[in-house]
Amino acid sequence: MTQEFDLVVIGAGPGGYIAAIRAAQLGMRVVCVDAWSSASGGPALGGTCTNVGCIPSKALLQSSEYYDHAVHEFSEHGIRCAEPSVDLERMQARKNTVVRQNNEGIQYLFKKNKVAFVHGRASFHARSDAGWEVAVEPGAGEVLRARNVIIATGSNPRELPGIAFDEVRILSNQGALMIDKVPRRLGVIGAGVIGLELGSVWQRLGSDVTLLEALPTFLGFADEQIAKEAFKSFTKQGLKFHFGVQIDEVRTGESGVLVRYRDADRSVEPKTLEFDRLIVSIGRVPNTEGLQAQRIGLILDERGGIVVDEHCATNLPGVWAIGDVVRGPMLAHKAEEEGVAVAERIAGLAGHVDMATIPGVVYTDPEIAWVGQTEAQLTASGRAYRSGSFPFAANGRARAAGRTGGFVKILADAVSDEILGVHMIGPGVSELISEAVVAMSFRASAEDLARICHAHPTLSEAVREAALAVDRRTLNL
Repeated sequence: MTQEFDLVVIGAGPGGYIAAIRAAQLGMRVVCVDAWSSASGGPALGGTCTNVGCIPSKALLQSSEYYDHAVHEFSEHGIRCAEPSVDLERMQARKNTVVRQNNEGIQYLFKKNKVAFVHGRASFHARSDAGWEVAVEPGAGEVLRARNVIIATGSNPRELPGIAFDEVRILSNQGALMIDKVPRRLGVIGAGVIGLELGSVWQRLGSDVTLLEALPTFLGFADEQIAKEAFKSFTKQGLKFHFGVQIDEVRTGESGVLVRYRDADRSVEPKTLEFDRLIVSIGRVPNTEGLQAQRIGLILDERGGIVVDEHCATNLPGVWAIGDVVRGPMLAHKAEEEGVAVAERIAGLAGHVDMATIPGVVYTDPEIAWVGQTEAQLTASGRAYRSGSFPFAANGRARAAGRTGGFVKILADAVSDEILGVHMIGPGVSELISEAVVAMSFRASAEDLARICHAHPTLSEAVREAALAVDRRTLNL
């Protein structure tokens, strides 16, 4: 059976479901195909982000942060209570409920916007005069035909060479979110965003956490001052780090996982650590297996990702790709922006994504957020700039909340004063960074931010004060 549509979207993650909804809003007949299944076997819309990524990790981060506050901070606020304990089964159940609510929310949005949905795995079947034919398995020979196809199949966790995930001892992000007993010793290979967030969850709940990082420095993608502040905070919390690590061997047994590695000094004998569980968070790879790209001549890059131009168009007419499966940062909000832009381009509008103003966030405590260029990048490019920063320790709302660690830093052009980068570490910066994104999107100057009235007392005043600091005229420091 063949069904006709204007657009087939392959994948119902953040990029795919948003693209489908926007295209439907623009009058297209849209169908979205997705293979994710819930525990009951039904569809679980939302992709990696909703099912085993952004949403469940934030649920556990929030729960573990509440527990950490109860153990270490409530007494400072004059709150006395019995010694708190962890009910991990209930915590995991709450996380699962949050995931299910998001799954159901996307289903509702599809119905509201008249987006058809097919549960199954999609692959390119053939090219026809009417466009492209997409087959869905399992199914009774169901074929979807459309002039345009958007590929939004996301990414998969990267495995250590020769070491497969068993999700029992050696865990991907998925297994790390499903642990049913707090491990006494937890190892994490990779001290990037995912490793830090998942390591933080289990450290707060009682695990002895050690992170092994291949790179010689901590958070090399972040501003250097931010990275130093973050490292100081995380080590104070109890996280242990080793840098410049080369993994020689990972061996599992009944009692746990043995990791043999060499540190930055390769001449020294290998070291050995034993863990109850090992999380491997060494990046992600584009998910293109099963699409039958070769069948239709779709060009892939050396990573297995789909080659696209600046408009997310592939080498084939009417075939587009967005999100983790193409170049650029593997971020849910980047995928969403591309999904909207492509839907609008198909409709003949001028969809646009500004890669220079896509924010990054690490949802640890303290949170870390940034947008634009770092000092190192500006220095390397030869661009003259001025810098201004303001500590949360001098912010009234932060003091009242007892969350005074960290600071906001703004980098602006030395001549035009245009904001070139904003970097934050501290309370609530995952929300505060949006002001910086808006400012940079409209090419605002540091002076513009400094002249905007911010409510008092709020954490956002630290942004204004950092903007004032660019011109060396802070008011509260």
